[in-house]
Amino acid sequence: MNGFKKFLLQGNLVQLAVAVVIGAVFSNLITAFTEGFITPLLGIFGGVPKFGDLYFTINGSRFLYGAFIDALIAFLITATVLYFLIVLPMTRLLERFVKAEEATTRPCPQCLSEIDMRATRCAHCTSEVVPEKV
Repeated sequence: MNGFKKFLLQGNLVQLAVAVVIGAVFSNLITAFTEGFITPLLGIFGGVPKFGDLYFTINGSRFLYGAFIDALIAFLITATVLYFLIVLPMTRLLERFVKAEEATTRPCPQCLSEIDMRATRCAHCTSEVVPEKV
């Protein structure tokens, strides 16, 4: 029982649960934005098509391909909105704040172990090396 309790109280599990809940709420937000603003905006240019009633029947089985088309269109619109309004701006914002880490080590020319850029002697093989400017 202690192992199960430890598993439930792990930080990763709690973080995952929070991420799933936030993801579900965020999904509702994006869906509402898409249905409330983007779909009507697209409807200006030619109406909002409804494919939900389209189906075909084989041996009494009804295949609702129209519902699939509606779901596919909703997915594509939602993915496009999500990419251009959330992912792309966030990526650009993070690129501004993340500074490229400068290399502080280099390989020793004799033994190929990692040494500091400013080193004049390798700590592993003790060979003399020329320091590089940082």
